This record gives sequence, structure tokens and C-alpha cells, in this order.
Amino acid sequence: MDPNLLYWKSQGQSVLSRVRIWCELLDPSLLLCSDAQIQRARSLAGGGETSEKDAAAQTLALSSIHADSGAVLPLLFRPPALMPVSAPLVVASFLPHNSVKPALFWQLLLQSYNAGFNYSNRNSSSEQSKTASLKQLLLIAGTVSYATCAGALPQIFINRLGVRSAPIQTFFRSILPIPLSAALAFFSVSTIRIEETETGIQVFDSHGSPVGISKAAGEKAVRETALSRAALFGTTAAVPSLLIALLKRTRLFQRNSLLVAPLRHISIALILGLMIPVSFSLFPQLGTIKKETLEEELQAAAADGHLFYHRGL
Repeated sequence: MDPNLLYWKSQGQSVLSRVRIWCELLDPSLLLCSDAQIQRARSLAGGGETSEKDAAAQTLALSSIHADSGAVLPLLFRPPALMPVSAPLVVASFLPHNSVKPALFWQLLLQSYNAGFNYSNRNSSSEQSKTASLKQLLLIAGTVSYATCAGALPQIFINRLGVRSAPIQTFFRSILPIPLSAALAFFSVSTIRIEETETGIQVFDSHGSPVGISKAAGEKAVRETALSRAALFGTTAAVPSLLIALLKRTRLFQRNSLLVAPLRHISIALILGLMIPVSFSLFPQLGTIKKETLEEELQAAAADGHLFYHRGL
């Protein structure tokens, strides 16, 4: 079992402890480290030492190394890059646009980044090749195209239907994006990582030894990650909309309507930043699957009643 997975096996048993760990792993300053520093940190992290220096090496390895391949993650798709890269894209995507083109443009950038992040942080334990197949590339392109068009639907409806009614515009701009954002986030993870459900992922016994490939574990890993991503984007869409709706009723915002736009931008970025470690922590990185739900040929290996699997991110 990879040293990163061994760490998650012994740490982060509760949601709160995982949130604390992820708050450290999401430090953007970790992006400044070179690949050589990351590889050196990986070797130190696997040494079993507990000094402060090795704790910092463990943090760097966890935030920058793929737990299945052992390779350094692409810079833009490492967990610490999610907030600084996606925040402006999310804010721009949730803005009330005047036409369809800017809505499509920002959705294209956001959905492309989400697809790249989902693919880079998938479970790749059963893959024979390190390069994406033509089928996978077409699947990613199709996912991005569909999610881009679907994400711009509120603006498309407003423009094509010529909506002028304030309540209907409020529905399309503030209410519809909430379930839509959650659904598209769930869809993106489920389709980008569909290979894990079709071919399975590696499972481990209580000693950390690989015992086989399980489709049931792959389905569970993808489902949990998709739910966590839906919670991330659904909450990021819901809370700022609710906050703006409440503040618009106050005298201060009724007299100073120009305050609404900057508050909307700040609240979206703030909620996104708060929700990223929470969403990553909803399910363990090293998940468990019960013996009863495993394939028959793997049940004998589950001596403790369950096996472990890497959930991905």
C-alpha cells in the first residue's frame, strides 16, 4: 500500500479530523515546491519518522503525489490549486450575464477545469497505461460539452424566452443554478471516472496488501466522490443566493444596491473556500467496503469483514 494510503489508514478517522488535515493540505504555498522537492518529501514520508521536518514532508507528499501511480500530480490539478484556480471561474459562472456567449465561455472554463481535476485525481490502480485512451478523451470532451451547455441553461432560457419578469428572472438566476450546479458536479465525476465502475479498482486487506480488483469498490468510490463534489458546488450556489435574498430586504442594501454585486462575489469565493475541505472530508480517503457487498472471489480475503480501497478525490 502506498505511504499516502497508509497515512489515511491511521489518520482522519472522523470528519472533523479529516477537515483539519485537509486545511493543511490545501495550503496554496505547497504549489511553489518543485517536483524534486516533492519526490524527496515522498521518500521522507515513507520512512516512518515523526519529526517536524518529516511531518512537513508528509503534508507535501499527500498534497502533490497520486496515491495509486506515485507520480507527481499536474500543478493545476493538485488539491492546493483547486481554490485559487476555480474560485474566479465559479464566481464568473454564477454572475448574471447579459447574453448567452459569456455564460457559455465561463461554463466552458469551469467544466473543463473540473473535468481535468476529476481525471487527474481518479483512482488509477487498475489502469494498464498511464496515458488516456481515445475513448477516455472522447468521454472527457463529451462531458465538458454537455456540462457547459447545461450550465448555461438559465441564461439560455432568459434570452430565448425573452424573460422580463423579475420573479422569473430570480428563479433562473438564483434558484435553478443550485440544483443544476450540484447535478452537473455529480455528473462530471460519475462520467469522467466511469472506467472505475466498469473495470474495478484495487482493494487491500487490513495489512495493506492488495488482494484484487473490485467493481463494487469502484462504484462506491465514484459515488462517494460524486456526492462530495455535488455538496461542494450545490452549497456554493445555495448559500450566497440565500444571503443576498435576505440582505436585499434590509434598508442598507435597499438604499445601496451597488453593494449587492461585490457581496455576491465575496460570498461565493468564501463559501467555496470553506466548503472545499469540508467536501473532501465527507468520506474517508481510504474507504472500507463490507464483505457482503464484495464480489464472491474477494470475500474470502475480507478476514476482518471488510476491505480497503482508495476513494480518489
